[in-house]
Amino acid sequence: MGAETAGAAIAPGAADEAGARRREQRGWYFYDWACSVYSTSVLTVFLGPYLTEVAKSAADADGYVHPLGLPVRAGSFFAYSVSLSVVVSVLVMPLAGALADRTGRKKPLLGAAAYLGATATAGMFFLGGDRYLLGGVLLVVANASIAVSTVVYNAFLPQIAAPEERDAVSSRGWAFGYAAGALVLVLNLVLYLGHGSFGVSESTAVRICLASAGLWWGVFTLVPLRRLRERPAPEAGGDLVGGSWRQLGATLKDMRRRPVTLWFLLAYLLYNDGIQTVISQASVFGSEELGLSQSTLIVAILLVQVLAVAGALGMGRLALRYGTKRTVLASLGAWTVLVACGYFLPAGAPVWFFVLAAGIGLIMGGSQALSRSLFSHLVPAGKAAEYFSAYEMSDRGMSWLGPLLFGLTYQVTGSYRDAIISLVVFFVLGFGVLLRVPLARGMREAGNTVPEGVEGRVRSLV
Repeated sequence: MGAETAGAAIAPGAADEAGARRREQRGWYFYDWACSVYSTSVLTVFLGPYLTEVAKSAADADGYVHPLGLPVRAGSFFAYSVSLSVVVSVLVMPLAGALADRTGRKKPLLGAAAYLGATATAGMFFLGGDRYLLGGVLLVVANASIAVSTVVYNAFLPQIAAPEERDAVSSRGWAFGYAAGALVLVLNLVLYLGHGSFGVSESTAVRICLASAGLWWGVFTLVPLRRLRERPAPEAGGDLVGGSWRQLGATLKDMRRRPVTLWFLLAYLLYNDGIQTVISQASVFGSEELGLSQSTLIVAILLVQVLAVAGALGMGRLALRYGTKRTVLASLGAWTVLVACGYFLPAGAPVWFFVLAAGIGLIMGGSQALSRSLFSHLVPAGKAAEYFSAYEMSDRGMSWLGPLLFGLTYQVTGSYRDAIISLVVFFVLGFGVLLRVPLARGMREAGNTVPEGVEGRVRSLV
């Protein structure tokens, strides 16, 4: 009787805690809803072609612009700007992660980075004429800001989701982001195609689409800032900035004792570099090499967004049946095939571009969501933000190699087809490294429970 009474007394508290955790999870999803519109509308659809045209209008007779006196082919300026933004991210993300863990104040850091990025994105309304340098600066600020905010955002995952929940929670976050991207792209398409009816020029319509992504980012960031809870951290004391760098150094030494975590990060660095470059350069490839219109590109990216929602959720279910690692490896094989097919796409044939976009949509969200979930299991308790800063360095922070290779290939060959096929190397190498990573051993080394089905098939979906 006494045991039953105790159990009954505990149950309401457990139910309250579960309800609070679900509320936090729903709030957490909304940061994906807020910031993914930048990744979709700005980085993937509008800014690449638009900034390339602005750079071309400022180019000399040989097609070169000269930022800081350096000769740069106008068609490569956007790719180089993305690479520079990633280098800047590398300098600030580790500091943000260390500060988040050291102070326990993740929400102020999340808000500061989010609103700096949202302001820079809204400022893209003022691009025009030959202001390519302004575009490059705003791109660097916005990209670095979203990278820093994502470090802190991802660091909440181990706190708001139990180990067995993380594949599903991470996948739902990505699905929320893709749903927001699809919704805003529909609105963008209406404005872009009907710009005359709204009394604005095509250029003004593009700048409105760019700026609106910043407003969306800022408004919906309020939801996670209200719903997420801070967790206590050890007393920091002293010089927070200097102490954070010292703590980061200690974390890097700690990671050297966890070789499985480092090998996973290397694999992720490689294949995610390819993913991020495909995302950021797809519109430039479509417009400049295939001669597709802006409206065609918007529809293609919209197709990616819609299918990515189903793809993220569907791959989460496949991970239950076949294992998370096997599902990610299968997605990398599909990425390799799709990027290789991109080389052979005929110019002026939007149907085949749509087919390629559909394939990318089905695998893009799942491969990223499941990778985030896998890494969360390799993080020791109390070091989530610092470890996720290393993860983001592999995600956004080290993703300068792909854009740099893309830009250099174009600069040397003058062909975007050669530039896109060069990205296959990232998926092949990433697959090879991940294949050899013993994830279950790494989870045990981090002091975490190994969820069922990480490495292989464990149960039916039924």
